[in-house]
Amino acid sequence: MLQEMTRTLQTDVLVIGAGGAGMYAAIEAARRGAQVILADRGLIGRSGATVMAQMTVAAATAEPAADSVENHLADTLRAGRGLCEPELSKLLCEEGLACVREMDAWGVGWARQGEQFSPIMAPGHDRARCVYVDFLNTGPAVSRTLRTQVIRTPGVMRVGDLCLTDVVIEQGRCTGAVGLHLPSGDPIVVQAHAVVLACGGLTRLYARNSASANMGGDAYALALRAGARLIDMEFVQFFPIGHLAPRMIGMDPIMWDPFRYKLGGRLLNGKMEEFTHRYGAVDDGRYTITRDQATYAITKEVEAGRGSPHGGAWLSFAHCSPEQLKEAFGPVIGRLAKNGIDLTKTPIEVAPIAHYHMGGIAVDTAMSTGVPGLYAAGEAVGGANGANRLSGNAITEAFAFGRRAGASAAAYVANVANVASAASAASAASAASAASAASAASVANVAASASGAPEPSAAARALLGTLSPGSLAATVNTAAEIELLQQVMARHVGPFRTGQGLREGLAQIREIAARVRAAPAHRPQAFDPEWIDWLDLRTMTLVAEAVTLAAIERTESRGAHQREDYPGLDDTWLRHLQVRLPGTPAQLTLESIPVASKEAA
Repeated sequence: MLQEMTRTLQTDVLVIGAGGAGMYAAIEAARRGAQVILADRGLIGRSGATVMAQMTVAAATAEPAADSVENHLADTLRAGRGLCEPELSKLLCEEGLACVREMDAWGVGWARQGEQFSPIMAPGHDRARCVYVDFLNTGPAVSRTLRTQVIRTPGVMRVGDLCLTDVVIEQGRCTGAVGLHLPSGDPIVVQAHAVVLACGGLTRLYARNSASANMGGDAYALALRAGARLIDMEFVQFFPIGHLAPRMIGMDPIMWDPFRYKLGGRLLNGKMEEFTHRYGAVDDGRYTITRDQATYAITKEVEAGRGSPHGGAWLSFAHCSPEQLKEAFGPVIGRLAKNGIDLTKTPIEVAPIAHYHMGGIAVDTAMSTGVPGLYAAGEAVGGANGANRLSGNAITEAFAFGRRAGASAAAYVANVANVASAASAASAASAASAASAASAASVANVAASASGAPEPSAAARALLGTLSPGSLAATVNTAAEIELLQQVMARHVGPFRTGQGLREGLAQIREIAARVRAAPAHRPQAFDPEWIDWLDLRTMTLVAEAVTLAAIERTESRGAHQREDYPGLDDTWLRHLQVRLPGTPAQLTLESIPVASKEAA
């Protein structure tokens, strides 16, 4: 029965995830002659983290006398607390700069002063370096520009509402992926000679987070099940000034960062005192301290009973005039007014929220995972940011690693995969061209075009078994289990950790995983909430375990990983913790490997 419902698509390169990294990967692979399917479980270019990023993009765009890639790299390595893989960090800074300039040529609209970019200061940088699109519009502008380029690039088929659950591995190499077509509930096989994992990070593991609902760690789980390695999973970055109160509708919870960049907002405790200096971080209203330092300072003030009424800190702009606010943020001030917020009269409350993940899939500078044909890009990649990401490097990383992964995947298809025959290549090209001519391709529309694809392999059919009805207990509420998992992660695997708390958290994560091990008892239906939640739990519990195991093992405090029972840096921990999932039964294993750079912060 399952095989009768299975849909099959075929392409050269499959890109999973259509945020900044995925779209750039698809564009680059297609520019190099590959036929591409760009798939996302949401809307193409409108889901994920990039579109929500209202802030800045780090790139050394100034004249060489004022800035350089080397200066940007030095700041990146310093923020990473000695755990950056220097070649990946260098690639981020060099190729990211080239991409920022290419995006400028594509009309993204970076803010300018005359003919020059108008960079601003951001935490952890030694000079103004971060470009942006004015009025908190960076992420939407970047996404819109890349969507336009995807549409203009021949050979890219866009498939939304596609939840891909497993990468297919045959004879040691990647041959595509399987998953669920959400609008119909039907299983689907995408046959590909190369796959790029660009589906973001894991911040949905935490109840309070700054990303979209599909950031549950899909890329990491796909990589683990395919035999790839993860590194630095313990390093989750918490954004220190996520919006807490008053209630604010329709605006990004991390929007206050650029306000501080431009206007020097003051962080105050419940007694209206500045406090970051108490924790070794001198701010002076200029917002130059790094995110891990600010998170620590706010958390400790709250624990000391000096927090704001809702358990955070005050962020005050009372020193700014209405004219200054309007000049800096234009229409945003009007949107705040509609939420009843007047920054000249009342401070707002902020608190740390899960924002970014420094760890991820281990890759080389070609973005290869070590599994032939399998690549990764963007936040899915680990190693470039070490123990703490430098502010502004997230979109830069998406650009740089996306473009490199697309180029590498296309080269692999051309030089190694050696597409089976000219006839099958022509069939795939015909299907992709027909789909990319449409405003937005759907699986239903391209199914007929892809009908010439070979039958699913034995390996693909075996993975499709995951999507067969199971015996999940009727008493298990999958939505409630996700909420419970988020609470466990916030309580025990948050920004400040102890060995006892981590071990308690690990036990609870495994209990949740045991309760939801069996699939729902009915066949997936159209946009089936129980199936979608169950698939998310399958991923989220695996990734949560990987984070927690690594956090237990690392007995020091470094960057975003803070062990209150092991305070301070320990040079013996200038090492990566590598996570693998070797064979059956599925059991994660840890291995400690030396970092390439011994340069500590």
